[in-house]
Amino acid sequence: MEAKMVLKEFILDCEMRKLSAKTIKGYRNNNTYLLNFIEREYGIIQIEEITHLHIKAFLMFLQKNGRKTTYTNGLIKTFRSFFKYLKQEEYIQVNPMEKVRWGKQNKPIIKTFTHKEVALMIKAYNGCDFLKVRNRAILAMLFDTGIRCSELCNLQSNAVKDNYITVWGKGNKERSVGKSPYLEKILLRYTAARYAYFRDKIMTPTNYFLSRTGKPLTPEAVERIVKFAGKQAKVSDDIRCSPHTCRHWFAQEQLKNGLDLYSLSRLLGHKHVKITQIYLDSIKDKDIVVNSIYTSPLMNL
Repeated sequence: MEAKMVLKEFILDCEMRKLSAKTIKGYRNNNTYLLNFIEREYGIIQIEEITHLHIKAFLMFLQKNGRKTTYTNGLIKTFRSFFKYLKQEEYIQVNPMEKVRWGKQNKPIIKTFTHKEVALMIKAYNGCDFLKVRNRAILAMLFDTGIRCSELCNLQSNAVKDNYITVWGKGNKERSVGKSPYLEKILLRYTAARYAYFRDKIMTPTNYFLSRTGKPLTPEAVERIVKFAGKQAKVSDDIRCSPHTCRHWFAQEQLKNGLDLYSLSRLLGHKHVKITQIYLDSIKDKDIVVNSIYTSPLMNL
């Protein structure tokens, strides 16, 4: 069977399973990259002729061109999903990915914002007009709940409850995140501003956060909102100003404030606690020392 034909079938299956657009794009682009390489270098277009040696050659090609292990491991993840599907559908008898190992990579140390930078970023959108109130609410929600950018864009109005927010995350899984009194105050102001702004307009989207034209926000728009706030707050150049860095800050602060790893994993919507462990490993030793004083066994007798 022609490799690119079964890739189209695999992508269709992903769409039927309602995977996120970002995930599907990664599956399509990464596996197309692999198949193009194998066709160009070895003249192979039939999926059953591809072996683990061809895939390893592709990974070696990437490494020689300066690609980091984190990048190639990301590709391996998408290759595994593709070839697992092919084996299940009996297009292949042997899964070549079973002989392709993960690359060894160093544990990432996640750098994030300081307390001062977070406060200044939220203040970057002071004002009473709809967009400034909305942008301030977006930043507050990112920092106070740790939700993903895509989850924020897809958040529905009826998902914002009195003291919690219902989030639909990866794999269409539902979870709840807390809504602090601080966030509640900012969201109340946003709700009032949104009502006043769209009062005389015909509205169809049910999303909680809307653009100036009443359409759902895009991830790119949220990225720009965070980036502008970081610029106004003069965030350090070695910190990436993005919604995901807000998520990093939320995770590290929750751990510093005493939340256990399992509970944090639930709040973040992680599939495995091992993923959440990265945030714990990234906390500086001095922060752990300071926290240990407050949790001193003798002081708490």
